[in-house]
Amino acid sequence: MSKELAVDVKNLTYTYPGDFTALRDINLKVEKGEFLGIIGQNGAGKSTLVKGITGLIKPTKGEIMVLGDNTKEVGIAEMSVKVGMVLQNPDNQLFAQTVEDEVAFGPENLELPEEEIESRVQKALEYVGLEDIRDVFPPSLSKGDRAKVIIASVLAMEPEIIIFDEPTTGQDFRGCHQIVNVARELNEAGHTIIMITHHMALVAEYCSRVLVLCQGEVLMDGPTGEVFGKPEELAKTHIVPPQITVMGNNLWSELGLDGALLKVEKAKEVIRNKVKVET
Repeated sequence: MSKELAVDVKNLTYTYPGDFTALRDINLKVEKGEFLGIIGQNGAGKSTLVKGITGLIKPTKGEIMVLGDNTKEVGIAEMSVKVGMVLQNPDNQLFAQTVEDEVAFGPENLELPEEEIESRVQKALEYVGLEDIRDVFPPSLSKGDRAKVIIASVLAMEPEIIIFDEPTTGQDFRGCHQIVNVARELNEAGHTIIMITHHMALVAEYCSRVLVLCQGEVLMDGPTGEVFGKPEELAKTHIVPPQITVMGNNLWSELGLDGALLKVEKAKEVIRNKVKVET
């Protein structure tokens, strides 16, 4: 029995003013509870696709259904309760004087009761570990913590679907994993996660499925291991799989693999088992 759909994109085409077509005949189904990665070269149409899912832009042709609602028929304010988006540069979303005010802004605009707003803000700040700095001026925080403020702001709206658009841009190794670990925790808690990134190692480690866009069209769509196991196809959109996957692809028969290597831990296990068998 198939799961319920969070997103159903049907024959989507989007053309910007000036007659530039960014997406052509896109079809995509995202089940509730999935962790989907969207990858592709610059200009492939990734951000246009997620803007369509959030309702920020309306299809030129086709339609996008989000949790059963057609984005052509639902306003942006109503969509913001269903879909939240974390942009690649948190500074583009910050404006309030304190962390608490930033996180409270969305629920306040929903005109919720004060106690409900306070409860949502508290839960969101606790989730990202910022409850002790609620009175701090957001721009004074580290980039990693600024990103967490934005995530908390999205969580306070309690959307079922959360989109991360290049959330690790400018982050160091620790910051990247902190942010994507939050995304994983949200996914494990039942949220549908869609993540755009150029960081292939993160895609391999966190995403269960990958959509590959190339020049506004779907190049591949499938389980992460299956997609990264086709480097020749990925090369069409100038993507190279993670180094550990490249190694596995080159040593496929020697290591006795039955699928693409996605994590270093798995590679260690495979090599240990191979050594044991041969000795």
